Amino acid sequence: MVLAELGTKITNAIKDMTNSDVVDDKVVNKMLNTIATALLMSDVDVKLVKSLQSEVKAECKIDDMASGVNKRRVIQQAVMRALTNLMDHRKYDSKKKAFRPKRGKANIFMFVGLQGSGKTTSCMKLAYYYKRKGWKTILICADTYRAGAY
Repeated sequence: MVLAELGTKITNAIKDMTNSDVVDDKVVNKMLNTIATALLMSDVDVKLVKSLQSEVKAECKIDDMASGVNKRRVIQQAVMRALTNLMDHRKYDSKKKAFRPKRGKANIFMFVGLQGSGKTTSCMKLAYYYKRKGWKTILICADTYRAGAY
């Protein structure tokens, strides 16, 4: 639900940019501000949002684009590339390594989120994935407020 709302806001920002009569720096900045606001409302780190904005601005210099280039398409691709790069933590924090579960040890995953955001489904899929790989899995519900979650 939360991701769908974020996706809708990002999609609408890109649609507004593509539907504008003239694509200039003002339109690009408005689109980037809308995307930044949506990301910040979804609790994305401010540093990451700033880096996304600067990455897109650096890649999409409107004045430097040739006349035959589809500016809307170039900007849209730059935004998608920057959003994808947000998911690569190594680009922003090279000291931190990705979590790798270890065999023979208890590996604990904690899923936190709003009701209806897909935590139970994701937990089941992850447990099934590791079970197919030969791991022993167990799911523990710790929701003290919703008896139906047990």
